[in-house]
Amino acid sequence: MHARADVVPAGKANLVLTRTFNAPAALVYKVWTDPYHLAQWWGPHNFTNPVCEVDLRPGGVIRIHMKGPDGQMYPSNGTFKEIVENERLVFTSTYDSEDGVTMLEALNTVTFTETDGKTVLTLHAQVLRATEAVLPALDGMEEGWSQSLEKLADVIAAASNA
Repeated sequence: MHARADVVPAGKANLVLTRTFNAPAALVYKVWTDPYHLAQWWGPHNFTNPVCEVDLRPGGVIRIHMKGPDGQMYPSNGTFKEIVENERLVFTSTYDSEDGVTMLEALNTVTFTETDGKTVLTLHAQVLRATEAVLPALDGMEEGWSQSLEKLADVIAAASNA
């Protein structure tokens, strides 16, 4: 069993981002949930994802190991809590230290709302637990997610033209 983090920063515990994509909800949802596509866009610019596994069912695992431009690995594991195809995903994500301590845990809710062939995606990331060691990284959470969503837009555009 993982040790629990015991600090949740006041004022930094929630992030809500909204983006509109010129694609139907089914395509945006597929690019979000298919491991091949997910590995192409998850994480900030210049990060890659050598491990990207998705077991798309309630209780299923989402495992993404990001590799930074400096070669450092950032393993993330999570569990799907709710899945409504083409409409909503709810999943946890954790970052664990090398010795198995959960440094950060977030609950992520993603909604896909289609209108006239365009999809409004809303991401709500709520930090549930964080250690002192990761508090500085939370300052970059909005920028990191924003860069991921920029990359997501590129992957959706490429998939739309395929």
